Amino acid sequence: MSALPKAVQGEGLAAAVQARLRALGERPAPITLAELIERRMAVYSGRDAAIGHRLAIWQAVLGTYTLEQLDADTIHAARAEIATLPALAFKGRDHAGVKIYKPKGPGRPKAPATVNRIMGALSALLSWAIEERLAPRGWMNPCRGIRRLPGERERVRFLDDEERARLLEACKASRYPRLRALVLTAMLSGARRGELLALRWRDVDLAAGIARLGRTKNGDRRTLVLLPQVVEALRPFAGEATRYVFGAPAHRYQRPASIDTAWRKAIARAKLADFRFHDLRHCCASYLVQAGVDLSVVADVLGHRQLAMTRRYAHLKTETKASAMLAALGGIAA
Repeated sequence: MSALPKAVQGEGLAAAVQARLRALGERPAPITLAELIERRMAVYSGRDAAIGHRLAIWQAVLGTYTLEQLDADTIHAARAEIATLPALAFKGRDHAGVKIYKPKGPGRPKAPATVNRIMGALSALLSWAIEERLAPRGWMNPCRGIRRLPGERERVRFLDDEERARLLEACKASRYPRLRALVLTAMLSGARRGELLALRWRDVDLAAGIARLGRTKNGDRRTLVLLPQVVEALRPFAGEATRYVFGAPAHRYQRPASIDTAWRKAIARAKLADFRFHDLRHCCASYLVQAGVDLSVVADVLGHRQLAMTRRYAHLKTETKASAMLAALGGIAA
């Protein structure tokens, strides 16, 4: 006797499968890249704030092309043109909340890392089209036949002991009372700025030492570990469940704070050169690797889907290993 429920026994289930297959066989009419981008953005629920800007570049360059017309040669040629476009800097938002980008300077082309990220956005879009059965049957993602641009510098900027002490001290003097707690949480949890600013007190369990993130930049859910020193920094500010942990005082913490000015002033007071808020995430990873933590664990802390993203810190592990070997074995046969 079948163990399946009656609802899925007999010919009904098989007939439903055949109906779905027939529907898949009736693929939509040739779709242009512009139409595909519109469909993707209409259902996109990730937290990558730059995805719309990057896809808009492809819409401008190849928007009239259908997926059948897109091949590796076409995309390779388009990438070469995109690389000549001026580098852009974020300059705030307009009255409708749309981000404003302006050229950084005349004759300054996009960096290889920027172009690679723009390519990554297209590749992810085309993979989504295949998964959603919007691409022609048997169609392969042409981006997979194009190598990343060389010369991309993987930034790993972290604070030494003295710099870290100066920054935390400078944060104490900030007019934003929660800046030190925010910086310490970012540094010791590896969370992104947007993830932390979106936290509400209902997401935080100080007794358990955890914070539950909603949808992260990668679209995943993740739990942050809050170390004791982070818990102690946050405890004085604990509030109602719906209030933001790092909210704006002027709005009774009912909306996320805008920390740009407070952060810039703290960096200036601490006299730190070439240090961004995102580098606090690098601090967390770098400190873990230098302490001998396995890269797979570091990847889990940071929420990296692929270990390759974490390998940028591998050289720190080698340096730590060399220092340990020198201390333990350096005197032998010397």
